[in-house]
Amino acid sequence: MTTSLRPDGRRLPWYGRFGAPITLVVGVAAYLLILDVMMETQNLNLFPTLLLVGAVTVPAAVLLLAFAVGPPARGHGALIAATAVAGGVVGTTSAGLLEYRALTAMPWLGMVAVGFIEEAVKLILPVLILIFYRKHPRGLGVVLGIASGAGFAVLETMGYGFTALVTTRGDVAAVNSTLLLRALLSPAGHVAWTGMTAWALWRLRDVPRPRHGVRTAIGAYLLAVALHAAWDGAGSSLPVHIAVAVLSVAVLVVLLVASRAPGRPAGR
Repeated sequence: MTTSLRPDGRRLPWYGRFGAPITLVVGVAAYLLILDVMMETQNLNLFPTLLLVGAVTVPAAVLLLAFAVGPPARGHGALIAATAVAGGVVGTTSAGLLEYRALTAMPWLGMVAVGFIEEAVKLILPVLILIFYRKHPRGLGVVLGIASGAGFAVLETMGYGFTALVTTRGDVAAVNSTLLLRALLSPAGHVAWTGMTAWALWRLRDVPRPRHGVRTAIGAYLLAVALHAAWDGAGSSLPVHIAVAVLSVAVLVVLLVASRAPGRPAGR
């Protein structure tokens, strides 16, 4: 199958083919072990480790799966990893500043402002790569979007976990619930939304008429903002969360499958 081949036709190594399930299994096992040790010893020095493992496991597994499924992403592993790290740092920092200023000046904007800002800042790294990176294989955009969204999701989840610990005055059960919920839902949130918008941006170099690509990119961005705002504004409404999650994951899966189709060469 094409999903197990490198661009040069050779099979991916075993860690490339099975990286996602291995990461998921090892990450979950490590999280449970760290949690058990921390609870038994009452050693809060282990809390940063618990936060990191709990926040990174699921997004990392999804990113590795996207890398293995999308042949155009092969050979760009270092770029994808750098996008995850830098995209997360740049995205969360920019979002924190812009959301503070926007909601201080115009508090009535609420979750709509949050959606517009966060979906924009997560695209900073993918846009810079699109402009300055020499190679633009067709399926690389969606994987870079997943990487940037995953990095953002990891750091945001760690922030929520730390906040839960502080506000509950050391209630590890509350932290565990926060990490579990946000980690499990990350593929249906930031990962999927940034993946779809980055995919649309990459189409700007593929479509014969630029205005068609621009319309697609704007439409994808507005869809991501709408899904984000619906998710944040739903509160405790389970049906809304389920609907947003199903739609987001479905769109991401379709785009990942489409990225496997033969495209133009990996160049300008």
